[in-house]
Amino acid sequence: MATVISPVELKGVVESGRTFDLIDVRTPAEFRELHVTGARNVPLDRLDPQTLSGETKAGSEIPLYVICQKGGRGKQACEKLLAAGWSNVVNVEGGTLACEAAGVAVVRGKKTISLERQVRIAAGSLVFVGSILALTVHPYFVGLSAFVGAGLVFAGVTDTCGMAICLTRMPWNQVKACDSGKSSSAQACRVS
Repeated sequence: MATVISPVELKGVVESGRTFDLIDVRTPAEFRELHVTGARNVPLDRLDPQTLSGETKAGSEIPLYVICQKGGRGKQACEKLLAAGWSNVVNVEGGTLACEAAGVAVVRGKKTISLERQVRIAAGSLVFVGSILALTVHPYFVGLSAFVGAGLVFAGVTDTCGMAICLTRMPWNQVKACDSGKSSSAQACRVS
């Protein structure tokens, strides 16, 4: 299990000037909207522990901090890294939103709809449409609502959401160029 750091402790690390490595595993659009200063974007669906090992400063002495929106995707990323043999991985408790509330320096960009809200909008829309179609067209359309409900239960039990995985690949969640968050440079990150 990954070590956990509070937003207040992360603030101390950021302000101390110590060398640290912080990856944000949210979608590029979420990252562009708001991210902790010094973070770089490595979306969870594209996280490759082997590739990351060549791109990071983290090692036995320097921890790799992992952050997301509220903590769930960060935890998944930490588990993936630990399973691949990483040892010094730290999840930021509460994610970017908790860091912002704790006064950690953040970078603001173009506003976007969070992935969590997108899932709620899509799931609610599918349940509503399935119900209307079951009432007006054919009763078998109730299966659409049942399928979405089962998917939500599965997501809650496993902490893995298939709809969120699909939504991360949608064009509105992709960014052609964004601030990578590396030091003070405005180096662009490319998203395929």
